[in-house]
Amino acid sequence: MKIKFVSLFTLLAVLAISCKDKPKETETETEVEVVEETAETPITIEKLEGSPAYAEASIKITKPTAETVKAAEGGIDFAFDVQNYELGAQTDSDLTGNLANSDKGQHIHFIVDNDPYSAHYEPTFKKELEDGTHYLVAFLSRSYHESVKNPNAFIAKKVVVGAESVDAPEVDLSEPTLIYSRPKGEYTGDVTENLLLDFYLLNTTLSEGGNYVKATINGEEFKLTEWVPYIVKGLPKGEATVKLELLDKDGQVLPGAFNTVERTVTLK
Repeated sequence: MKIKFVSLFTLLAVLAISCKDKPKETETETEVEVVEETAETPITIEKLEGSPAYAEASIKITKPTAETVKAAEGGIDFAFDVQNYELGAQTDSDLTGNLANSDKGQHIHFIVDNDPYSAHYEPTFKKELEDGTHYLVAFLSRSYHESVKNPNAFIAKKVVVGAESVDAPEVDLSEPTLIYSRPKGEYTGDVTENLLLDFYLLNTTLSEGGNYVKATINGEEFKLTEWVPYIVKGLPKGEATVKLELLDKDGQVLPGAFNTVERTVTLK
């Protein structure tokens, strides 16, 4: 009986040691997998600071001078007088290495009917416009596409090609108006980590208790109460939607066909 008791005790001890030393591989793998599936980087917006001010920069339109112009083969001639600002130069700022930056330098953002802008590095160029009523906004841009926000750095003008459109949008450029600028197009590589959010405002200011811009980015809402450039961080790769709305103090969209605009950009 004593021999059997010793053998049984030894067997139980071996089984206990065996169970204790067995690795829990399945349990560990499951825990790691759950963390990977639920981890998300939040989308954030912060003010962009450090840009040169260019407070003395100015732009004036010298062609066309009349509101109504004739359609021309090859496009309509546009000309601008730019002072205290060098088109084609790289902006003197460390931000050129952190943001999407044009290797062609500083330029004019030329926006027709609040559509995506075309960039122009010379003060004269041709632009094809369809017959009818159009609303032109042009402003000076740093090489990394941040607009110059001073009272003399923009043009806002109605242009009629041929005759007025019967279905022209309801836009009054003397009233509060929101013009979309950035982000735009495709972003690749490191610049996807810092997207410039920039817009132009006409005839209004932003404040905590007054008008403001609501930015909705991939469904997340942000209240912008200062007219400054912003940086968007945390966007995942793929398509991103950016919607801007110019709202009054009660959260209502201000009248004007351009005061709500939505764009899609791509991050690779």
